[in-house]
Amino acid sequence: MDINKEKIFVTRPSLPDLDEFYEKLKQIWESKWITNNGQFHEIFENELTEYLGVKYVSLFANGTLALMTALQTLRITGEVITTPYSFVATTHALYWNRIKPVFCDVEPDGNINPRKIESLITQETTAILPVHVYGNPANVDEIQKIADTYGLRVIYDAAHAFGVSKNENSILNYGDLSVLSFHATKPFNTIEGGAIVCHDKKTKERIDFLKNFGFADEVTVVAPGINAKMNELQAAYGILQLKDFDNQVKKRKNITELYRNLLTNIKGVRVLSEMKGVTHNYAHFPIFIEKDYPLSRDKLYEKLRENNIYARRYFYPLISNLPIYSSLSSAKKNNLPIANSIAEEVISLPIYPDLSEDKVRFIVSLI
Repeated sequence: MDINKEKIFVTRPSLPDLDEFYEKLKQIWESKWITNNGQFHEIFENELTEYLGVKYVSLFANGTLALMTALQTLRITGEVITTPYSFVATTHALYWNRIKPVFCDVEPDGNINPRKIESLITQETTAILPVHVYGNPANVDEIQKIADTYGLRVIYDAAHAFGVSKNENSILNYGDLSVLSFHATKPFNTIEGGAIVCHDKKTKERIDFLKNFGFADEVTVVAPGINAKMNELQAAYGILQLKDFDNQVKKRKNITELYRNLLTNIKGVRVLSEMKGVTHNYAHFPIFIEKDYPLSRDKLYEKLRENNIYARRYFYPLISNLPIYSSLSSAKKNNLPIANSIAEEVISLPIYPDLSEDKVRFIVSLI
């Protein structure tokens, strides 16, 4: 196929072996247990716990329900300091819990700026909700110092950070809770799905109550929970995905390195450096179109689309500029100069394991 005519999207989900998945489906059908903590749900939780190097994992139907439940788990109220530079689910989860988001500016890599957090803390502040943007770890040590000083909880939106570690320790072991997304656009997916990572048995039990209507047993309801359980088909799919995940990451790394090498000397195009001491999953490949590039970001975005390259502007528009949040005092543009700037500059280029070298070179040639 002529590359010029083929549509290339920003991501393409990796799929498990069809024969293996069919075999798992047969087992599910024969058991007649298709949801409500079946055998594959239990196996998947245990395998994830071991693979990720964490103590406890609770599976969810999707990452947004996991975020909403994480806030309920820690009984978060009042105000939560968070980032405007993320997918809208981060802030929506606060809104649905009747929590006021307080937007904090970010650093040039997109992660929340710890030096800006302290000035936003009020008597109503109960927690910090940072995001590991593009799977690159936020400054977890500085964030934790602030949280400890002011008695705040920390919940990480780790939607992009599956398998990411810092100094050989899973990034999911930081904070009070970390929330994962297993959506089809993520490096690791269960079609839809998500999880909460926690560090003690009591918290795991509360999470599991909340995601299943609050049931402790058949006749005992201990909390006003919701239905956020992962079903057996998703769990079986995830078990198979996990088998090939390391290989998928290697392919993503090769694509990332090729992009970096080809884009290095293009004036006006900023590329993020790889963080030292971090094991990445290469979830995204963002570039930032600066003022000395011949085209505006949006003009380049349209040029790519005209050539069937369906890149995305992750993250644009900025959450704080959306009508539902723009009236908040913390959403004012002069409070968030870096976030507003990079939201106007970013383009996430296509990256998925079977993206060929020829396609990468074609994308870069257009840039």
